[in-house]
Amino acid sequence: MALIDRLIWQIETHLNEALSLADIADRCGVNVHHMCRAFQQATGLTIKSYIRARRLSVAAQEISRGAPDLLSVALDAGYGSHEAFTRAFVAYLGVRPSDVKKARDLSDLKLMEPLEMDKSMLVDVPAPEMREHKPFRVVGLGTDVRGFDISAVPGLWQSFAQRWLEIGPPGVTYGVSYDMGDAGDFHYMAGMEGPNVPEGMTTVNIPGGRYAVFTHKGGIGDLPKTIYSIWNRALPDAGLEPAMAPEFERYDERFDAVTGRGEVEIWIPLA
Repeated sequence: MALIDRLIWQIETHLNEALSLADIADRCGVNVHHMCRAFQQATGLTIKSYIRARRLSVAAQEISRGAPDLLSVALDAGYGSHEAFTRAFVAYLGVRPSDVKKARDLSDLKLMEPLEMDKSMLVDVPAPEMREHKPFRVVGLGTDVRGFDISAVPGLWQSFAQRWLEIGPPGVTYGVSYDMGDAGDFHYMAGMEGPNVPEGMTTVNIPGGRYAVFTHKGGIGDLPKTIYSIWNRALPDAGLEPAMAPEFERYDERFDAVTGRGEVEIWIPLA
């Protein structure tokens, strides 16, 4: 079973219990960083925001069916008081619990239904190679990625291609993802190693250590599927725990930047 399916099953079957991220990760056999990264990548949501939305949606359904005691519904949803529950309910659904109780109608409310994994994103990924890498520095152009919306990344690479010789002699290029946030946001850099830091460019230091190296073969347009499959199936199936450190794509002579085809290495730091 893919990791995202295991996560959703754990959340749904324990929805009325006190759920900590550490507990869910332990039940799914991964570390918290891996779990959060995979879930956010697959859904665009944080685990905590999904749990909150699901609890409030279930509460709305119970209230619309005539639940006699709103405090009991609030407690089941994880809120310690009627007031706290009402504030969260209004913030998420835009109406008060008492309004739902009176109307007995949810047709105008946008409830969060249990998520299902997008199976079309899963592809076969060859087993990784275990490699050691020394610390190094990447210089390049960066952009913020919010909610795993990577639409700005192709344009970033085009801008970088016009300036990369300012950094130094031609060589291997890197796509680095780092500074992962709690909401699934991160910073992405298109860059390379080199002695110069041109105006308008920044640097990121990649720590040395042990990496799981996966190889993507084919078109660059299918790279997101490979990365999705690495986090949701290949890493957990191999029993590997990623570290909370920059991960990177490595583009060398095996990749043709003109056609967008070839081989790309994906380096995942291991805990």
